Amino acid sequence: MESPVIIVVSGPGGVGKGTIVDALVERDPALFLSRSWTTREQRPSESDDAYVFTTTAQFEQRISDGGFLEWTEFLGNYYGSPTPDVDESRDLVLEIEVDGAQQVKRIHPDAVLIFVLPPSRAEQERRLRGRGDLEHKVLARLKKAEEEEPVGRRLADFTVVNDDLEETIDEMLGIIDAVRSSRQHG
Repeated sequence: MESPVIIVVSGPGGVGKGTIVDALVERDPALFLSRSWTTREQRPSESDDAYVFTTTAQFEQRISDGGFLEWTEFLGNYYGSPTPDVDESRDLVLEIEVDGAQQVKRIHPDAVLIFVLPPSRAEQERRLRGRGDLEHKVLARLKKAEEEEPVGRRLADFTVVNDDLEETIDEMLGIIDAVRSSRQHG
């Protein structure tokens, strides 16, 4: 049995990572999404299962217990991917920030990083505002995107521009299939 593929979906805030990974997991039953933890407040427009929303104390305890595959502090809040209960029959999808993607690639160099970009900075800003982010958070995320993009592009195995959601999902499913195929025949 092949070991599961770790698929890291990363990119700046507002590119649609959450929507994309939800669709990937819905359309491909061989994918398992590791739900990230965060200490930030839940947005009004966000579903209850977008993250495991937790307290700083609980998050820090899990760090102490070695319970994260990766974690980072971003804009004053913690974000992290819990160490998954491995299901050898499914490939693991992580939706994480660039800092976390670097950590995962260090631990699992064979992980596949798909870096998602917005079609433009203006569209990214429109999406951030549309999901209800506060003004100072929008500006901080846009500034962070400027810093993250060159790192994410360098680190990425594949780069996808999320201009049309359906095309982006199809392209990413194609990438995942190609990776699986190459590992079976490689």
